Amino acid sequence: MELNDKDRLLQLLKEISLEIRPVVLSSGKTSDYYMDCKRVTLSPEGAYLTGKLMLQLIRPDVQAVAGLTLGADPIVSAVSLLSYQDGRNLPGLIVRKEPKKHGTMSYVEGPALLPGSMVAVVEDVVTSGASLLRAVDRIEAAGYRPVQALAILDRQEGGREAINERGFDLQALFSRRDLGIDRKKDE
Repeated sequence: MELNDKDRLLQLLKEISLEIRPVVLSSGKTSDYYMDCKRVTLSPEGAYLTGKLMLQLIRPDVQAVAGLTLGADPIVSAVSLLSYQDGRNLPGLIVRKEPKKHGTMSYVEGPALLPGSMVAVVEDVVTSGASLLRAVDRIEAAGYRPVQALAILDRQEGGREAINERGFDLQALFSRRDLGIDRKKDE
């Protein structure tokens, strides 16, 4: 039986990106599993599937896609490329963690958009929501309007709630439940 795009992406994530082992996450939290989505989003098939599925979630009135480097970079690129093929032409914006040290000294890289342009902000994995919200803040500071928050994986560890508190409804392709990982009894 042939898998649909979403099921195939999940299969790739489980086979290539998922490691069941103790790990300290970028949020500082410890976890019983690690998900390195870049292993999939930087592969041709994974980039295509991620871009296609994310593009389907992006509202028709959105004018660009953005995300915090490094996890979001391949997602932004894949969505932007596939949007061109679909006739939507969504430019990609990469949000730096630190401002550029020369030239524009900007946090946001990519084509200049009209002030107030609506932007979908993407992330690979949401744990606390801090990275996605940092991207939102920098997109706002650049004069644009973040209107969507999208992720490949919601770890279901408080990030969705933090993002919701800022007025965004996190749309994730997958959650911990989809990975088939049971939470420890003490969680």
